[in-house]
Amino acid sequence: VQLVESGGGLVQPGGSLRLSCVASGFTFSSYAMNWFRQAPGKEREWVAHITSDSVIANYADSVRGRFTISRDNARNTVYLQMNSPTPEDTAVYYCKAIGYQRSARREYWGQGTQVTVTS
Repeated sequence: VQLVESGGGLVQPGGSLRLSCVASGFTFSSYAMNWFRQAPGKEREWVAHITSDSVIANYADSVRGRFTISRDNARNTVYLQMNSPTPEDTAVYYCKAIGYQRSARREYWGQGTQVTVTS
């Protein structure tokens, strides 16, 4: 099982950035996907969630209206479009898969990608 994030880097306040997370080793289309983030000295926090069929997407209050989560099950990929970021969005961003296999709950994490918002 592998989740590989990419797309992080430096971005100016008010700019945009798109993160990607490519999954392998499990049935991606059966898993809900999430984005989390962890800023220096802070606990990891949930950012966004999308159901396996993309019908439902939910967001943390801090990013609602600015970030958009989406997925492409044909490409085993989940995205996080970040619009109008602020320095407070600086963090390592992680994707997380949650699903069930043989009635057992499974959770998988990626290794993270750094996003730095600075002018």
